[in-house]
Amino acid sequence: MSNRHIILKPKVKVLEAHPALKAFMCGSLSGTCSTLLFQPLDLVKTRLQTLQNNAKPGAPKVGMLKVFINVIRTENFFSLWKGVSPSFVRCIPGVGIYFSTFYSLKQHFFQDRAPNAGEAVLLGAGARAVAGVSMLPFTVIKTRFESGRYNYVSVVGALRSVYETEGVRALFSGLTATLLRDAPFSGIYVMFYSQAKRSLPQEVTSASYAPLVNFSCGVVAGIMASVVTQPADVVKTHIQVSPSHWSTANAIRFIYMEHGLAGFFRGAVPRSLRRTLMAAMAWTVYEQLMAGMGLKS
Repeated sequence: MSNRHIILKPKVKVLEAHPALKAFMCGSLSGTCSTLLFQPLDLVKTRLQTLQNNAKPGAPKVGMLKVFINVIRTENFFSLWKGVSPSFVRCIPGVGIYFSTFYSLKQHFFQDRAPNAGEAVLLGAGARAVAGVSMLPFTVIKTRFESGRYNYVSVVGALRSVYETEGVRALFSGLTATLLRDAPFSGIYVMFYSQAKRSLPQEVTSASYAPLVNFSCGVVAGIMASVVTQPADVVKTHIQVSPSHWSTANAIRFIYMEHGLAGFFRGAVPRSLRRTLMAAMAWTVYEQLMAGMGLKS
């Protein structure tokens, strides 16, 4: 009897892990699935945003499909997943940090009621700001991998190379643009997502097809958030692929002079597809895992 007690004790400890740690684990798993599936869209987005404007007037416009084909033709099919290593290093803990922060903030401030629209914006933006700052060096490396301009072999090697040749400052380049992109995106996303779910009848959101409902709400929220934050994403990309320590103002000036206002929306289609589907999937998986653990997300 006592031996049985000793064997069961560690299992009880695992089951009684802190809810924030469970949220971290659920978020990390959801981030792994969505990152692997949608990495090619992120690579195409980065390539589109960093194309030099060398085309003659009247030349055909380079689009998402052309970049896809060009990457496969000049490199290979698996090059579409270039940058997936730093994406994993960034997203697996990053999404975990985001969801655990989100869960902790929600439990602390909104334990007895659901947040309203304005509070949902602050909740989402606050959680994303914490995750964004924590994982920024890996975001810089991921962007450089995807750009095709750097011949990094590994994530560790890339971090060492940037640190030794450009200093620690380069690992946090694009911080302002990243926060201007990620915090509003998450805030707008959480607001639309939570409001869309609240507008639906209880029997719909709690039925067996709840994952489909969650995913659909996530797609609508993702499209809205992606469009609003696209210019900040283009600015961030230009800053992070440049080795000359551009400021946010310098990047904005360069994009406008080279490409006009349309330049701030380069890569909008692949980014909107990726961010929308990735966020919708991440939230759907997260909510299902949390529900399976008996926790309210």
